[in-house]
Amino acid sequence: MKITDLRCAIIGQNPVVRIVTDDGIDGYGEAENSKPYLKSHVLFYKQYLLGEDPTDVARVMLKIRRMGSFKPWGSAVSAIEMALWDIAGKAAGVPVYKLLGGKVRDKVRCYNGGIRFPMSGSSPEDYAENMQKMKDSPENFGFIKQGVAFHSRMIAQVPGFTYGDLRGGPPHANRGPLTEKGLKHVIACVEAMKAVLGDEVGLALDCGPGFMLPDAIRLAKALEPLNIMWIEDTLTGDYTPYVMADVYRELTRSTTTPIHTGEQIYLRENFRELIETHAVDVIGPDPADIGGIAELKWVAEYADLHGILMAPHGVFDGIIGLAAHVQVAATLPQNFIGFEYPVARPDWWYDIMEGLPTPIVKDSLIDIWDTPGLGVRFIVDKAMEHLVEEDKSFFD
Repeated sequence: MKITDLRCAIIGQNPVVRIVTDDGIDGYGEAENSKPYLKSHVLFYKQYLLGEDPTDVARVMLKIRRMGSFKPWGSAVSAIEMALWDIAGKAAGVPVYKLLGGKVRDKVRCYNGGIRFPMSGSSPEDYAENMQKMKDSPENFGFIKQGVAFHSRMIAQVPGFTYGDLRGGPPHANRGPLTEKGLKHVIACVEAMKAVLGDEVGLALDCGPGFMLPDAIRLAKALEPLNIMWIEDTLTGDYTPYVMADVYRELTRSTTTPIHTGEQIYLRENFRELIETHAVDVIGPDPADIGGIAELKWVAEYADLHGILMAPHGVFDGIIGLAAHVQVAATLPQNFIGFEYPVARPDWWYDIMEGLPTPIVKDSLIDIWDTPGLGVRFIVDKAMEHLVEEDKSFFD
Protein backbone atom coordinates (compact mmCIF):
# COMPACT_ATOMS: atom_id res chain seq x y z
CA MET A 1 0.00 0.00 0.00
CA LYS A 2 1.27 3.48 -0.88
CA ILE A 3 0.18 7.00 -0.04
CA THR A 4 -1.05 8.76 -3.18
CA ASP A 5 -2.33 12.04 -1.74
CA LEU A 6 -2.52 14.22 1.36
CA ARG A 7 -5.47 16.59 1.57
CA CYS A 8 -6.70 19.11 4.11
CA ALA A 9 -10.08 20.82 4.38
CA ILE A 10 -11.37 23.30 6.93
CA ILE A 11 -14.66 21.83 8.16
CA GLY A 12 -16.28 24.26 10.55
CA GLN A 13 -13.06 25.59 12.02
CA ASN A 14 -11.21 22.26 12.24
CA PRO A 15 -8.41 21.43 9.82
CA VAL A 16 -9.24 17.87 8.75
CA VAL A 17 -6.55 15.67 7.20
CA ARG A 18 -7.31 12.95 4.65
CA ILE A 19 -4.59 10.54 3.54
CA VAL A 20 -5.45 8.68 0.32
CA THR A 21 -3.84 5.37 -0.73
CA ASP A 22 -3.63 3.24 -3.84
CA ASP A 23 -5.46 0.43 -2.01
CA GLY A 24 -8.74 2.31 -1.69
CA ILE A 25 -8.30 2.85 2.07
CA ASP A 26 -8.12 6.37 3.40
CA GLY A 27 -7.54 7.77 6.86
CA TYR A 28 -8.63 10.90 8.70
CA GLY A 29 -7.08 13.09 11.36
CA GLU A 30 -8.09 16.40 12.87
CA ALA A 31 -6.52 19.48 14.42
CA GLU A 32 -8.23 21.72 16.95
CA ASN A 33 -11.06 24.04 15.98
CA SER A 34 -8.97 26.94 17.26
CA LYS A 35 -6.46 26.47 14.40
CA PRO A 36 -8.11 26.93 10.99
CA TYR A 37 -4.90 28.61 9.77
CA LEU A 38 -3.02 25.28 9.70
CA LYS A 39 -4.18 24.05 6.28
CA SER A 40 -1.08 25.17 4.40
CA HIS A 41 1.11 23.82 7.19
CA VAL A 42 -0.50 20.37 6.83
CA LEU A 43 -0.01 20.38 3.08
CA PHE A 44 3.67 21.25 3.47
CA TYR A 45 4.26 17.63 4.55
CA LYS A 46 2.74 16.12 1.40
CA GLN A 47 6.09 15.96 -0.38
CA TYR A 48 7.45 13.71 2.38
CA LEU A 49 4.49 11.30 2.48
CA LEU A 50 3.81 10.42 -1.15
CA GLY A 51 4.86 6.87 -1.99
CA GLU A 52 5.26 5.77 1.64
CA ASP A 53 3.45 2.78 3.16
CA PRO A 54 1.00 4.37 5.64
CA THR A 55 0.87 1.22 7.78
CA ASP A 56 4.53 1.77 8.68
CA VAL A 57 3.43 4.57 10.96
CA ALA A 58 6.69 5.02 12.86
CA ARG A 59 8.76 5.02 9.68
CA VAL A 60 6.58 7.68 8.05
CA MET A 61 6.58 9.82 11.19
CA LEU A 62 10.38 9.79 11.34
CA LYS A 63 10.34 11.76 8.07
CA ILE A 64 8.25 14.62 9.46
CA ARG A 65 8.29 14.70 13.26
CA ARG A 66 11.47 16.84 13.43
CA MET A 67 9.67 19.56 11.44
CA GLY A 68 6.98 20.29 13.98
CA SER A 69 7.18 22.32 17.16
CA PHE A 70 5.37 23.40 20.32
CA LYS A 71 1.69 24.36 20.11
CA PRO A 72 0.32 25.28 17.62
CA TRP A 73 2.89 23.95 15.10
CA GLY A 74 2.86 20.33 16.23
CA SER A 75 -0.82 20.07 15.40
CA ALA A 76 -0.30 19.37 11.69
CA VAL A 77 2.10 16.50 12.43
CA SER A 78 -0.29 15.14 15.07
CA ALA A 79 -3.30 15.14 12.73
CA ILE A 80 -1.28 13.30 10.07
CA GLU A 81 -0.25 10.70 12.64
CA MET A 82 -3.90 10.09 13.60
CA ALA A 83 -4.77 9.56 9.93
CA LEU A 84 -1.93 7.05 9.52
CA TRP A 85 -3.21 4.98 12.45
CA ASP A 86 -6.73 5.18 11.03
CA ILE A 87 -5.44 3.59 7.80
CA ALA A 88 -3.35 1.01 9.65
CA GLY A 89 -6.33 -0.12 11.70
CA LYS A 90 -8.62 -0.30 8.70
CA ALA A 91 -6.03 -2.27 6.71
CA ALA A 92 -5.64 -4.76 9.56
CA GLY A 93 -9.38 -4.89 10.26
CA VAL A 94 -8.92 -3.94 13.93
CA PRO A 95 -9.45 -0.87 16.12
CA VAL A 96 -6.35 1.25 16.62
CA TYR A 97 -6.06 0.26 20.27
CA LYS A 98 -5.18 -3.28 19.14
CA LEU A 99 -2.17 -1.88 17.27
CA LEU A 100 -1.06 0.09 20.35
CA GLY A 101 -0.80 -3.03 22.51
CA GLY A 102 -4.43 -3.77 23.28
CA LYS A 103 -6.83 -2.31 25.81
CA VAL A 104 -6.41 -2.43 29.56
CA ARG A 105 -9.92 -1.07 30.24
CA ASP A 106 -13.34 -1.40 28.58
CA LYS A 107 -14.45 2.16 29.32
CA VAL A 108 -12.39 5.33 29.38
CA ARG A 109 -12.90 8.21 31.78
CA CYS A 110 -13.20 11.80 30.63
CA TYR A 111 -13.72 15.08 32.44
CA ASN A 112 -15.60 18.24 31.57
CA GLY A 113 -13.49 21.07 30.26
CA GLY A 114 -15.64 22.04 27.30
CA ILE A 115 -19.37 21.80 28.09
CA ARG A 116 -19.62 25.31 29.38
CA PHE A 117 -22.20 27.98 30.05
CA PRO A 118 -21.91 31.77 29.75
CA MET A 119 -20.75 33.57 32.88
CA SER A 120 -22.11 36.99 33.71
CA GLY A 121 -19.05 37.99 35.70
CA SER A 122 -16.07 36.80 37.73
CA SER A 123 -17.41 36.92 41.28
CA PRO A 124 -17.48 33.88 43.58
CA GLU A 125 -21.26 33.82 43.09
CA ASP A 126 -20.81 33.73 39.30
CA TYR A 127 -18.38 30.82 39.60
CA ALA A 128 -20.69 28.92 41.95
CA GLU A 129 -23.67 29.37 39.64
CA ASN A 130 -21.66 28.27 36.61
CA MET A 131 -20.27 25.25 38.43
CA GLN A 132 -23.77 24.14 39.42
CA LYS A 133 -24.75 24.11 35.74
CA MET A 134 -21.67 22.09 34.84
CA LYS A 135 -22.32 19.67 37.69
CA ASP A 136 -25.89 19.18 36.44
CA SER A 137 -24.77 18.30 32.90
CA PRO A 138 -26.33 14.93 31.88
CA GLU A 139 -22.89 13.38 31.26
CA ASN A 140 -22.51 13.27 35.07
CA PHE A 141 -18.80 14.05 34.88
CA GLY A 142 -16.68 12.79 37.76
CA PHE A 143 -14.57 15.91 37.71
CA ILE A 144 -14.66 19.33 36.09
CA LYS A 145 -12.00 21.82 35.06
CA GLN A 146 -12.61 25.55 35.33
CA GLY A 147 -10.45 28.51 34.31
CA VAL A 148 -9.36 31.03 36.93
CA ALA A 149 -6.80 33.83 37.26
CA PHE A 150 -4.79 34.25 34.03
CA HIS A 151 -6.91 31.61 32.26
CA SER A 152 -10.12 33.54 32.80
CA ARG A 153 -11.69 36.98 32.58
CA MET A 154 -10.78 37.74 36.19
CA ILE A 155 -7.70 39.65 35.13
CA ALA A 156 -9.84 42.19 33.23
CA GLN A 157 -13.00 42.13 35.36
CA VAL A 158 -11.55 42.32 38.88
CA PRO A 159 -10.02 45.77 39.53
CA GLY A 160 -6.56 45.65 41.05
CA PHE A 161 -6.15 41.93 40.31
CA THR A 162 -2.49 42.14 39.29
CA TYR A 163 0.46 44.50 39.41
CA GLY A 164 1.19 43.69 35.78
CA ASP A 165 0.05 45.71 32.77
CA LEU A 166 -2.92 44.29 30.88
CA ARG A 167 -2.02 43.28 27.34
CA GLY A 168 -4.01 42.17 24.33
CA GLY A 169 -2.87 40.17 21.34
CA PRO A 170 -2.09 36.45 21.15
CA PRO A 171 -3.71 33.92 23.52
CA HIS A 172 -2.73 34.29 27.18
CA ALA A 173 -0.59 37.36 26.71
CA ASN A 174 -0.69 38.47 30.34
CA ARG A 175 1.83 37.63 33.02
CA GLY A 176 2.75 39.31 36.28
CA PRO A 177 2.56 39.41 40.08
CA LEU A 178 -0.86 39.16 41.73
CA THR A 179 -2.00 41.65 44.31
CA GLU A 180 -3.16 40.36 47.68
CA LYS A 181 -6.68 41.22 46.54
CA GLY A 182 -6.25 39.24 43.36
CA LEU A 183 -4.93 36.16 45.15
CA LYS A 184 -7.74 36.25 47.72
CA HIS A 185 -10.28 36.61 44.90
CA VAL A 186 -9.05 33.43 43.20
CA ILE A 187 -9.19 31.53 46.49
CA ALA A 188 -12.72 32.79 47.20
CA CYS A 189 -13.93 31.66 43.77
CA VAL A 190 -12.41 28.22 44.25
CA GLU A 191 -14.04 27.90 47.67
CA ALA A 192 -17.39 28.84 46.12
CA MET A 193 -17.05 26.16 43.45
CA LYS A 194 -16.05 23.50 45.96
CA ALA A 195 -19.07 24.39 48.09
CA VAL A 196 -21.20 23.40 45.08
CA LEU A 197 -19.27 20.25 44.17
CA GLY A 198 -18.53 18.96 47.66
CA ASP A 199 -16.69 15.65 47.56
CA GLU A 200 -19.04 14.24 44.90
CA VAL A 201 -17.28 15.86 41.92
CA GLY A 202 -13.61 16.74 41.65
CA LEU A 203 -12.40 20.21 40.67
CA ALA A 204 -9.35 20.96 38.55
CA LEU A 205 -8.19 24.53 37.88
CA ASP A 206 -6.76 25.95 34.66
CA CYS A 207 -4.73 28.85 36.01
CA GLY A 208 -2.49 30.34 33.36
CA PRO A 209 0.10 30.62 32.04
CA GLY A 210 1.03 33.87 33.71
CA PHE A 211 1.78 33.27 37.40
CA MET A 212 5.04 34.25 39.02
CA LEU A 213 6.52 31.48 41.15
CA PRO A 214 5.84 33.06 44.60
CA ASP A 215 2.17 33.63 43.76
CA ALA A 216 1.79 30.10 42.40
CA ILE A 217 3.25 28.75 45.66
CA ARG A 218 0.90 30.89 47.76
CA LEU A 219 -2.12 29.77 45.74
CA ALA A 220 -1.19 26.10 45.82
CA LYS A 221 -0.61 26.12 49.58
CA ALA A 222 -3.84 28.02 50.25
CA LEU A 223 -5.81 25.42 48.27
CA GLU A 224 -4.36 22.40 50.07
CA PRO A 225 -7.38 21.94 52.41
CA LEU A 226 -9.75 21.87 49.41
CA ASN A 227 -8.30 18.71 47.81
CA ILE A 228 -8.20 20.19 44.32
CA MET A 229 -7.52 17.62 41.56
CA TRP A 230 -4.73 19.84 40.22
CA ILE A 231 -3.75 23.38 39.31
CA GLU A 232 -2.75 23.57 35.66
CA ASP A 233 -0.32 25.68 33.65
CA THR A 234 0.39 28.23 36.34
CA LEU A 235 3.89 29.14 35.14
CA THR A 236 3.95 28.08 31.50
CA GLY A 237 1.39 26.31 29.34
CA ASP A 238 -0.96 27.13 26.51
CA TYR A 239 1.06 28.56 23.56
CA THR A 240 4.28 28.73 25.62
CA PRO A 241 7.10 27.23 23.53
CA TYR A 242 9.27 26.12 26.46
CA VAL A 243 8.95 23.97 29.59
CA MET A 244 10.83 25.52 32.58
CA ALA A 245 10.94 22.22 34.46
CA ASP A 246 13.31 23.58 37.09
CA VAL A 247 10.85 26.31 38.10
CA TYR A 248 7.91 23.89 38.13
CA ARG A 249 9.92 21.62 40.41
CA GLU A 250 10.20 24.41 42.97
CA LEU A 251 6.43 24.82 42.91
CA THR A 252 5.71 21.10 43.13
CA ARG A 253 8.09 20.60 46.06
CA SER A 254 6.42 23.42 47.99
CA THR A 255 2.89 22.01 48.18
CA THR A 256 0.65 18.95 48.41
CA THR A 257 -1.73 20.42 45.81
CA PRO A 258 -1.05 18.46 42.58
CA ILE A 259 0.70 20.49 39.86
CA HIS A 260 -0.14 19.87 36.19
CA THR A 261 1.20 21.05 32.82
CA GLY A 262 1.95 19.84 29.29
CA GLU A 263 -0.80 20.67 26.78
CA GLN A 264 1.53 22.73 24.60
CA ILE A 265 4.52 20.39 24.65
CA TYR A 266 5.61 18.67 21.45
CA LEU A 267 7.37 15.28 21.44
CA ARG A 268 8.63 12.99 24.20
CA GLU A 269 12.03 14.69 24.36
CA ASN A 270 10.42 17.85 25.74
CA PHE A 271 8.66 15.92 28.53
CA ARG A 272 11.85 14.17 29.65
CA GLU A 273 13.06 16.75 32.16
CA LEU A 274 9.57 17.29 33.61
CA ILE A 275 9.26 13.57 34.24
CA GLU A 276 12.80 12.63 35.29
CA THR A 277 13.09 15.49 37.81
CA HIS A 278 9.54 14.99 39.15
CA ALA A 279 8.88 18.61 38.29
CA VAL A 280 5.09 18.07 38.24
CA ASP A 281 2.60 15.58 39.65
CA VAL A 282 0.38 15.34 36.56
CA ILE A 283 1.13 15.77 32.86
CA GLY A 284 -1.49 16.66 30.28
CA PRO A 285 -0.26 16.28 26.70
CA ASP A 286 -2.80 16.74 23.92
CA PRO A 287 -2.76 14.03 21.21
CA ALA A 288 -3.43 16.82 18.71
CA ASP A 289 -0.28 18.69 19.79
CA ILE A 290 2.28 16.23 21.16
CA GLY A 291 2.86 14.52 17.81
CA GLY A 292 0.01 12.02 17.89
CA ILE A 293 -1.40 9.14 19.86
CA ALA A 294 1.63 6.84 19.86
CA GLU A 295 3.75 9.71 21.17
CA LEU A 296 1.22 10.31 23.94
CA LYS A 297 1.26 6.63 24.91
CA TRP A 298 5.06 6.60 25.09
CA VAL A 299 5.05 9.63 27.39
CA ALA A 300 2.32 8.10 29.58
CA GLU A 301 4.33 4.91 30.04
CA TYR A 302 7.48 6.85 30.90
CA ALA A 303 5.57 9.05 33.35
CA ASP A 304 4.15 5.95 35.03
CA LEU A 305 7.66 4.63 35.63
CA HIS A 306 8.33 7.85 37.57
CA GLY A 307 5.10 7.96 39.59
CA ILE A 308 3.58 10.83 37.61
CA LEU A 309 -0.11 10.86 36.70
CA MET A 310 -1.63 11.37 33.24
CA ALA A 311 -4.63 13.56 32.36
CA PRO A 312 -4.54 14.47 28.66
CA HIS A 313 -5.78 17.81 27.35
CA GLY A 314 -8.20 17.83 24.42
CA VAL A 315 -11.06 20.31 24.67
CA PHE A 316 -10.86 21.51 21.03
CA ASP A 317 -9.94 18.20 19.36
CA GLY A 318 -13.35 17.50 17.78
CA ILE A 319 -14.94 14.16 16.94
CA ILE A 320 -11.94 12.59 15.18
CA GLY A 321 -9.80 13.82 18.04
CA LEU A 322 -12.26 12.27 20.50
CA ALA A 323 -11.92 8.96 18.66
CA ALA A 324 -8.13 9.24 18.93
CA HIS A 325 -8.41 9.94 22.66
CA VAL A 326 -10.62 6.89 23.21
CA GLN A 327 -8.33 4.57 21.25
CA VAL A 328 -5.14 5.59 23.05
CA ALA A 329 -6.76 5.94 26.49
CA ALA A 330 -7.90 2.33 26.22
CA THR A 331 -4.21 1.31 26.27
CA LEU A 332 -2.73 3.67 28.86
CA PRO A 333 -1.24 2.44 32.15
CA GLN A 334 -2.89 2.89 35.50
CA ASN A 335 -1.51 6.39 36.02
CA PHE A 336 -4.30 7.54 33.65
CA ILE A 337 -6.88 9.73 35.43
CA GLY A 338 -9.06 10.80 32.51
CA PHE A 339 -8.91 12.97 29.40
CA GLU A 340 -10.55 16.31 28.69
CA TYR A 341 -13.74 15.65 26.73
CA PRO A 342 -13.60 17.26 23.28
CA VAL A 343 -16.78 19.06 22.31
CA ALA A 344 -17.40 19.34 18.57
CA ARG A 345 -18.08 22.86 17.35
CA PRO A 346 -20.30 23.74 15.56
CA ASP A 347 -22.97 21.30 16.74
CA TRP A 348 -23.67 20.08 13.20
CA TRP A 349 -20.45 18.06 13.42
CA TYR A 350 -22.51 15.41 15.22
CA ASP A 351 -24.78 15.18 12.17
CA ILE A 352 -21.99 14.59 9.62
CA MET A 353 -20.20 11.72 11.38
CA GLU A 354 -21.15 8.28 12.61
CA GLY A 355 -19.61 5.61 14.80
CA LEU A 356 -19.93 7.22 18.25
CA PRO A 357 -21.98 5.61 21.03
CA THR A 358 -25.31 7.18 22.01
CA PRO A 359 -25.06 8.90 24.40
CA ILE A 360 -21.35 9.44 24.07
CA VAL A 361 -20.66 9.92 27.79
CA LYS A 362 -22.43 8.07 30.60
CA ASP A 363 -21.38 8.79 34.18
CA SER A 364 -18.11 10.32 32.94
CA LEU A 365 -17.25 7.14 30.97
CA ILE A 366 -17.16 6.30 27.26
CA ASP A 367 -17.57 2.74 26.01
CA ILE A 368 -14.66 1.69 23.80
CA TRP A 369 -15.86 0.68 20.33
CA ASP A 370 -14.35 -2.06 18.17
CA THR A 371 -14.74 -0.58 14.68
CA PRO A 372 -11.54 -0.81 12.58
CA GLY A 373 -9.28 2.22 12.56
CA LEU A 374 -10.29 5.16 14.71
CA GLY A 375 -13.87 3.98 14.29
CA VAL A 376 -15.63 7.19 13.25
CA ARG A 377 -16.71 7.90 9.67
CA PHE A 378 -17.94 10.86 7.67
CA ILE A 379 -21.43 10.81 6.27
CA VAL A 380 -20.04 12.26 3.08
CA ASP A 381 -23.22 13.70 1.54
CA LYS A 382 -23.96 15.60 4.74
CA ALA A 383 -20.35 16.69 5.24
CA MET A 384 -20.21 18.02 1.66
CA GLU A 385 -22.79 20.66 2.61
CA HIS A 386 -20.25 22.26 4.94
CA LEU A 387 -17.26 22.39 2.59
CA VAL A 388 -16.19 25.74 1.20
CA GLU A 389 -15.70 25.96 -2.57
CA GLU A 390 -11.95 25.42 -2.55
CA ASP A 391 -12.39 22.16 -0.56
CA LYS A 392 -15.19 20.63 -2.66
CA SER A 393 -12.87 17.90 -3.98
CA PHE A 394 -11.81 16.79 -0.49
CA PHE A 395 -13.85 13.56 -0.55
CA ASP A 396 -13.31 12.74 -4.26
